[in-house]
Amino acid sequence: MAKSKISKLSILTEFDVYNSAKDLDKKDAELLLAAQKMVKTAHAPYSEFHVGAAVLLENGKIVTGNNQENAAYPSGLCAERVAIFYASAQYPNVAVKAVAVAVKSKNIVISEPLSPCGGCRQVIAEYENMFEKPIRIIMSGEKGQIYIAKSIESLLPLMFSKKYL
Repeated sequence: MAKSKISKLSILTEFDVYNSAKDLDKKDAELLLAAQKMVKTAHAPYSEFHVGAAVLLENGKIVTGNNQENAAYPSGLCAERVAIFYASAQYPNVAVKAVAVAVKSKNIVISEPLSPCGGCRQVIAEYENMFEKPIRIIMSGEKGQIYIAKSIESLLPLMFSKKYL
């Protein structure tokens, strides 16, 4: 019996890494600061994991959001989706240029950058596909380095998109 030939696929992803917000350009620092402010008003009484997000639109507007928990867990919503959906509702024909994410937990110190969850990644992919423009993702923890992805493809390789429908 012949052995089947197996090959491997390696996927490399790349981020720009900054040591602090002081190293970011002015617009990225402003966006991250807006996300950090939203952390303070997140509704997270169950997990005590507070997330803030800020979305920079192509028209220069910044729209913010934070996570909204509910005792019926599936009924809550992540900060990234709150901000993106609100931006889309208020500015339906304006592309998203960047999304910044910030976090704070009452249980642990998050010293590495937080990335969006899988559901949020797919939503970001949808908006990249809709406007056919990359969306930069700025990720931070409570302290430490900041990662910036040039597109959702860095976080969601082999993503599903409208081209398959």
